[in-house]
Formats: sequence, C-alpha cells, structure tokens
Amino acid sequence: MKMKIEEANVDGFLSLQENGGYYRYAAPCIFYGSPLPRETEGEDKKKKKPRFMHVFICIPVAPGRSRVIAAFPRNFGIWLDKIIPRWCYHIGQNAIFDSDMYLLHVEERNFAAAGVENWQKAVYLPTSSDKMVIAFRSWFRKHCKNQVSWAASTVNQLPATPTKDKLMERYWSHVAQCRSCSAALKAMKAVEVALQVTAVGLVGFLASAKVTLVMSVVHKTAVASLAVLCFAASRWLASFVQNNFYFQDYVHAYM
Repeated sequence: MKMKIEEANVDGFLSLQENGGYYRYAAPCIFYGSPLPRETEGEDKKKKKPRFMHVFICIPVAPGRSRVIAAFPRNFGIWLDKIIPRWCYHIGQNAIFDSDMYLLHVEERNFAAAGVENWQKAVYLPTSSDKMVIAFRSWFRKHCKNQVSWAASTVNQLPATPTKDKLMERYWSHVAQCRSCSAALKAMKAVEVALQVTAVGLVGFLASAKVTLVMSVVHKTAVASLAVLCFAASRWLASFVQNNFYFQDYVHAYM
C-alpha cells in the first residue's frame, strides 16, 4: 500500500494512504487513524457511511515496558456489543498485541545491538508502507535524541530479556485488571470443575449400576458417553483458559 508522510514536525506526523485512509502520530504517545477515507467537506452528512478507527495510546513507564491503551470506535454493528461480551473481543486483541509485543521486543534489541544511530542496518524497510516506521524513528532521533529521559537515569535502557512466558503472559498484564475478563475466567473455572465433578459422578453411578444390574446396555452406554463427553469438555475448557487468559506461545507462521 502506497503511503506518504505530511505535516512532519515536533507534534508528530500525518500518514496518508492511496485509498484515502490516514493515520496520525500525535507526539508523544498517541497514534490513531483509519484505513477508510475521511469525511470531506462536501459529503452528505445524512448518509452515514461505515467508519471505524484505530486508537492507540502507548505510554512508556519503564525501560523496556510501556502501558498500551487501545480503542476501536465505529458507527456500525453497535448492536453486536450488546450480545457479544467484552472478553470475547479482548482475547482476540490480546493475541494481536502478544505478536506485536514479541516482534517489538526482538526489534528493539536488534536496534540496540546496531546502535541507535544505525538502526536502519538492523531492519529492511523497502516499501512505501514502511514510511511510518521511518517517520517515527526520524522524529524520535530529532526531538528525543533516540532516548526517553527517565526520571532515574539508567546505564542500560533495556532490561534483561525475559522468558517467553513472562514476556507474553496475559493474566497480570490484562485479565486481573479487566472486570469482564476476570469474571469470565472465574465462570469458566467453575464450569470446568462442575464438568469434572459430573464426569466422576457419572462414572461412580455407572459402577454402582453395574453391580446392581438395574441398567440396560443402552443406558450404560449413554451414561458412559456422557461421562467421557464431560471430561473431554473440561479438558478443552482448561486448555482454552490457559491459552487465552494466561499464556499462548507466539508462532510467526500463524500470524
């Protein structure tokens, strides 16, 4: 996708796309825009065209760590928000953020190894769609001298590389602080325990029925199948909870 940078100054820059979409970096921490064309002055306001935006507020809080606040406002499909719980949206967004965070973590260390003034040697940016990365790095070099001025000075700006499970963990970074996700996690854990108890209870009932010989073969088969189904469902739910609320490994080929 072809892009061009305009209005580049101390306040940030504007990136215009060939299809009419745009993205703006509002220094120092806000990035927003939309892949859809913006409204024009002569456009009929009564005809509401589908519009949505990406809004990211990325606040550096410590060397190697940032707090990211994201919003995706839109003017269509609002009724879906009344049906689909928020945690469903969050687990999808967390997967995207995990992949971005992993790549940025690797990228920043490559930049540090190459030297802040030679960051271009650590990456390959041949296309027009890479212009926003170049524009931000140029802004960061010109107006911040390639560094964040932390309140407490530090010799090494980047901390030691953590293990993957610590770098991409989701519980403490999001779930524990999100009312929707934490409530969903508690409910799913309760359902998981209920399924396991049900499976054990059915097996116990089947064993006692086998002794008393009061059940037909069909009934026994049905009870055994239900026990297996409950146990399998509890295992699937446990895997779902672990992958979506705690940690999911990043595999570049799947992203």
